[in-house]
Formats: sequence, structure tokens, C-alpha cells
Amino acid sequence: MIQTFRRFFQSKIGIVATLAFLGLIAFAFASSDVANTGTFGGVAGGDRVAVVGDEKISASELSQSASGALDNLRRNNPTISMPSFIQQGGLDQVLDQLIERAALSGFANKYGLRAGDNLVNSQIMTIPAFRGSDGNFDNETYRAALAQQRLTDAQVRDDLGKGLLAQQILVPSAFGAATPDAFAQQYASLLKERRQGSIGVIPSTAFVSEKEAGDAQIQAFYEKTRGDYIRPERRVLRYAAFGDDAVSDNIDPSDEEIAARYEQNRAQYAPSQSRTITQMIVPTQAAAQSIRDRVHAGTSLEAAAREAGLQTANIGPVTQEQLTAQTSAAVAQAVFGAERGRIAAPARSGLGFHIARIDAIERKAGRNLEQARSEITAALREEKRRKALNDLAARVEEQVEDGVSLADIAKQIGADIVTTKAVTGAGVVYDNGQERIADIVAPALQTAFQMEESEPQLAEVVPGETFLIFEVTAITESAAAPLSEIRQRVELAYRLSQGSKAAKAAADRILKRVSGGSSLSAAMNAEDVNLPPAESVNLTREQLAAQGRQVPPPLALMFSMAEGTTKRLEAPRSGGWFIVSLADIEAGTIASDDPIFTQTKADLAQAIGREYSDQLRAAIIAEMGSERNENAIDAVRRQLTGEN
Repeated sequence: MIQTFRRFFQSKIGIVATLAFLGLIAFAFASSDVANTGTFGGVAGGDRVAVVGDEKISASELSQSASGALDNLRRNNPTISMPSFIQQGGLDQVLDQLIERAALSGFANKYGLRAGDNLVNSQIMTIPAFRGSDGNFDNETYRAALAQQRLTDAQVRDDLGKGLLAQQILVPSAFGAATPDAFAQQYASLLKERRQGSIGVIPSTAFVSEKEAGDAQIQAFYEKTRGDYIRPERRVLRYAAFGDDAVSDNIDPSDEEIAARYEQNRAQYAPSQSRTITQMIVPTQAAAQSIRDRVHAGTSLEAAAREAGLQTANIGPVTQEQLTAQTSAAVAQAVFGAERGRIAAPARSGLGFHIARIDAIERKAGRNLEQARSEITAALREEKRRKALNDLAARVEEQVEDGVSLADIAKQIGADIVTTKAVTGAGVVYDNGQERIADIVAPALQTAFQMEESEPQLAEVVPGETFLIFEVTAITESAAAPLSEIRQRVELAYRLSQGSKAAKAAADRILKRVSGGSSLSAAMNAEDVNLPPAESVNLTREQLAAQGRQVPPPLALMFSMAEGTTKRLEAPRSGGWFIVSLADIEAGTIASDDPIFTQTKADLAQAIGREYSDQLRAAIIAEMGSERNENAIDAVRRQLTGEN
């Protein structure tokens, strides 16, 4: 999870400022809620979690950034909670990135780098979330997006500006990174390297005691490992859906409305003609006439274009009006004045002189009112349905804003109220991983997990068809499960951890026997318990990489050991221990024209470039200087986990 979080910060800008509006600064956090005593960095200490150079990082900034980072992680992992995020080191990484951002900004200002308003404006205009329906930047959309995230224009500009400064500093540091051939050859040949050895497994279950653990032991183990038992936040929702059924009356158009629409669009129902053409464009009328004459003499238009070093283009079907808009009135008139299969008279547009061949002519007969009635009726009915539904949704939204209860709104519109079971942010029913929330609620789920209780909201879940009024009726915060509810699970985990300790002792004995000259198999067989037999391994790195999945830790260890050595490795979740014995290494060779060599050289150049940037970051932070206020950091941590 934290690797995903790390990659988020290593984006184009490279720090927290990537896209503030996406929720990196997500909610207001009152600084008075954190410790506010003592001094730190020459200022009142409680509200400052760190000082970098002359810039102070406030507790509110840290909490806001942590909440924003969590919101971004929830897009891929909806059930992750703040306690889990913090327990896995998320808050520490957020603070590291804030310190890095402040250091880079201070360094840039110190040496005269700037990110002016025009540069920031250009960045804002490239963000898709700020574009209107025409695909261009729209100021109203921009302001609405900021208001939705409770951000100010100044916050966004400051965040993006600092990101641009970081880009100016860090991106050039990675340019020009190159890998010497001898260096790349050494690494590339490792892919051809073959290793032979064996891996033994010492499972904890083989050493688990049958003796029951005492209450004090269970309690102490639970307190130590309570992060393993965190339950996700879950919520109970109530909702009512409405759509066509609520507006099916009075949407049939009258005869007068049908006739008016026919008159309004009379041109649409008049006889029409469209044409498909093949054309080429030349700069002079003389050249156009010459090519036309050659085509009349038997040369194809395509051949004439090739001989002139030009290409033809197919257009259509288009009407005369459409072709006029695309070219000119003269060109359209010439094209629509020629017969099928003929070359139209050369005509001029802003691009030059057009020579066009008429490939096809499509004529469509006109339709009178009666012939067009069914089409017009369907269109008008759909328009009236949409308007009625949108009007109803607008009235419902006004009632929601006025504080009318969901029950009263549902009664007025004749909608049934449905109450969900407790669900997680992933839409899964809590305690039943096979059951999911109803499909109609799924589009509103993310919003529901950001709402307060008993505050209804309206959402359009199927555009133009279905609306949903919903509210949260119960919230169960993410927290570790009470010991009383999971005692059996905790006791099993405790006994397994004790078995892991005994397995480690067995692994040490096996290592001692191997160092005395015993084979791994013989050393394992000397144990008093039955252990799985050691497995032989004979692989190249290339074969390992071709498996297309994460390399198992024991194999990764084997490919990092020295020949003739034996090492132990702990299995995850107290599962036991691995004994990895490497008997032989057969060096690989690779030719300089091998694609693997070329790819390795390029990959190493990128890695070296990243290392340059990382070293520059570290040097800048050291030059600017930084201090941390551990008391204020702990206060933020407690506030975010609900311990205050």
C-alpha cells in the first residue's frame, strides 16, 4: 500500500503539489485541536510539526495532506482506514514529503527560481477537471471544483507553484544520465546467471504447543499486534430512487406542439441531397485545369495526384451547406453542379484550387407533417420526459437543502425507502464478503463515505434516467476489533507466534549442522519433528523474471547470496522460517547486440537519473535545514486516529 502512496508523490511534479484539487488538501482541521504548548523553532510549538529553513509546516497542513493522501489511496483500496494508513507509516511519509516540498521551495527562492502566474495558469488550464462541456478551461467549473474540495484559488496556485519549482530543480538533475557499457554488461549478464541450491521450510505449526495460553499473555499479545485486527469503516445507508415512473403523466405532446416543431425544423424534412467526393488541392487555377484535362483524357484522379507529388482525400457524404462550411461556396456550387462520376469545374477556397470527382449522390425525399409525426412525437416526448424529471430533481434538491427529511421527500414523490446492511467503502456487506450493495447505490457510495449522518443528498446515478436520494443512518468507525469478539483468533495467532520462536530455534540448529558439513536435507532430518523435505532449485535470473509475478522472498534471497552460504529467512505472519542454501553459481554471458543488454543499459540509465534526483533532494534538505516537533506530530496522529 505504502509503495502506491510513494508512487503517487513521485509524479510529474514529484511532490504533494501534483493535483491539489483531487483532495490532497481535503478538509479544514482546527489547529486548536492539537497540542499548543511549548516552543519550537522560535515559534509557539504546538501548531508546528516541522520547520524547514524559514518555512513552518503546521499541524493543520499535515492533517489535511494525510487525509488527502488517504482519499487518493481509497480510489484503489476503498476499505483502507486512517488507522491502517498511519500504522503502515503513511503519516510519516506525508510529513517527509511536506518537508521535501518546503525545502525545494525554499531552495528555489534562495537561488532565484520562479514559477510565475502565467506558468501556473497554463498548468491549471491543462487539468481536465477544470474544463467545460466544450473541452476548454471554464472558470465556473474551476471555481465549482475548488468549492467542492473546500479549497481556495490561492491554495491551488501555491501548491502548483511549488510543484513547478520542484520540477525546475529535479528534472534537469536526471538529464544525461548514462550507463557505461562495461557497467551495463555486468548487470545484463546477471540475467543469464544460473544458481543451484535448496530451500527448506520450518513451519511454525510444527512447533505449536497444545497448552492453552493465559489471559495475561493473550491481552499483552493483542495490545502488541492490535494493528492486525483493524476493522474497516462501515456505514448503513437509506435511499429512495425515482425516475420515469415519477413523471410519466402529461408528457405526450399536443398536435399544436408537433406542428410547431415541424415548422421549426422544416428544412430538416425538405428534400435533400448529399454527395461523396474524392478531391485534391493545387495552388493555381492553371494546374487545376491541367489535371482536370488529363483526367478527362483517361488518367485517374489518383494517378494524376501521384504524378504531381500530391495525394487525394475522400470527403462525404456531405450536403452543399456542409461542404460550403468546410471549403467555400464556389467549391460547393461546383461540386453540386456536376454529375456523378464527373470532375467538377475547378473552384477556389482558402487552401487553393479544388479538383473534385463526384463518387456518389444520395437523394432523400422530403416528408410532410404526417410522415414526420411519429419521429417528432418521440423526440418531443423524450424532451418533455427529461425536463419533467430534471424539474422534479431540482425540486427535490431544494427540499434537501431546506432540511426536509428523506422520509418526507420519498412520501411526496411516491418512492420506496430502502435501508442497506452495514457496508464497507468497497460496497461489500460487512461480515458477508459474498454480498454487495445494490447496483443503483454504487455510484453514490464514495460520496456516502464522506457524508455526515442524517444529511440527505441527491445524486443522478443513471444520467437522464434515475436519481437517488440517500443518507447515512449509522457510522461505525474503523478500529481494532475488541478482544472479547476475536479472542479465539488472537489466541491462535499468539500460539503461532510462539511456534515461530521455536521454529527459529530449530532453524538455528539446522544452520549450525550445515556449517559443520551436513547437507541441508540431513540437517533438517535430524530435528525431532517431521519437517517437509528441502526442495532443490536450479534457475537462471531470466527464468525467474519470466514467471511474471513477484519473486518469492526465499528465491530473492538465494539470488542475492554468496556461493556456498546458507541463510535463514522469516516467513510472513509468523508462518515459520526458510533455510536457503546456495551450492553453486554459474556466471552468465551476454552479447552487446543482445536486446537484454540494450534494455538493461536503458533501465540503469533511468535508475541512475532517479538516484541523481534523490541525492539532490537529500542535499537540498540538508542545506535548508529541518526540525521536527514530535509532540505536535503525535498530537496529529492521535487526532486522526480518534484517540483524543
